[in-house]
Amino acid sequence: MKALLQRVAEARVDIAERTVGAVGPGLLVLLCAERGDAEAQADRMLAKILKLRIFSDEAGKMNRSVQDIGGGLLVVSQFTLAADASGGNRPSFTQAAPPDEGRRLYEYFVAQARRAHAEVATGEFGADMQVRLVNDGPVTIPLQIQ
Repeated sequence: MKALLQRVAEARVDIAERTVGAVGPGLLVLLCAERGDAEAQADRMLAKILKLRIFSDEAGKMNRSVQDIGGGLLVVSQFTLAADASGGNRPSFTQAAPPDEGRRLYEYFVAQARRAHAEVATGEFGADMQVRLVNDGPVTIPLQIQ
């Protein structure tokens, strides 16, 4: 499972000019299930995201997690994180989980996140989404869980 985290001052997802999910300070989580992933990878990814210390403390050091600051999570499905562009100019997405499995794992991740964290917003799996954000820092962290 792969994720790309962006520490944000704010972020939102629009579909057909309608906002479907938004957060203030927190994390935009672009999430990709890959072939062979299961709930165990989703659980480990969520635990890592919730505890990752990438928010500033009073001394300006990255020493606080999204939970520590009470920040929001905006979770957006992003199968293109599985792209392999090593073979030419057109990326291959064969490592991405098949759509049904990707949806199931995305929905599982979101459900677990809502159990563990107070503020969780989402995009819509498989939709054409416009993601708007103000990256804070900028801080962008790629994660991969085997």
